[in-house]
Amino acid sequence: MSALPRHAVLALALLLGACSVLPRPETPTVYRLPGGPTRTATAAAPVAWSLQVDTPQAGSSLDGARIVVLPTAEELNVYRGARWNERMPVLLRDRLFDAFQADGRIRALSLDENALQADYVLTGNLRAFQAEYEQGRPVAVIRYDAQLIRPGAQRILAMRRFESRVPAQGKEVPQVVAAFGAAADALAAQVLPWTFSAVQTAGSGERSD
Repeated sequence: MSALPRHAVLALALLLGACSVLPRPETPTVYRLPGGPTRTATAAAPVAWSLQVDTPQAGSSLDGARIVVLPTAEELNVYRGARWNERMPVLLRDRLFDAFQADGRIRALSLDENALQADYVLTGNLRAFQAEYEQGRPVAVIRYDAQLIRPGAQRILAMRRFESRVPAQGKEVPQVVAAFGAAADALAAQVLPWTFSAVQTAGSGERSD
C-alpha cells in the first residue's frame, strides 16, 4: 500500500483536530409550565354562549420557546440550557383554556387551532413572559393585552391589560419556572371574571339595540 501524499496527511490531521474542538450541540432541559387550575364545583349555571381562546400575538423575542430573562431593564437574554416545551404564546393560551375548562360554566369551549365557530373569541397580545430582576431577585412577569371580539362584528367588544408578577424563591432555573407557573395561574384568575363580565355587558348592549 502506497503512503499517502504529504498534503493529504496534513489535511487529515487538520480535519481530526477541527473535530476535537467543535462545540458539542446543546441539549437543553425542557420545562413544562407548572401549576394549572383544578376543577372545582361552582354554583353558577352554565352559560349559553361559546368561546374560542386564541393564541396571543407576540413579538419576536416572545414568540419562541427559550426562557427569557432581563438582568437589567436594557438587557434581554435567555437562560442557557433551558427551554419551554411550547412557544410562550401557546403556553399562555393553554393555561387560559384550562382555567375556563376547570371553571365549567362554558360547555362549548375551543381553541383557535380547532377552527370551530364560536359566539365570542378571546384574543390579544402577549407583551411580557419573562423573568425580570428586582433588587437582585428574579420575578416572573406575564403581561397580556386581552381583547374580546365577536366574529363577524368587525369590532372589539372589550379590551384590558392584565399583568401578573411573582417573585421566584431563588435564582435557579427550576425556581424561576415555578414562579412562571404561579404567575400564569394568577393571570388566568384575573382574565376569567373579566371575560364573563365583558360578555354579559356586550350581550346586554346587543339586546338593547
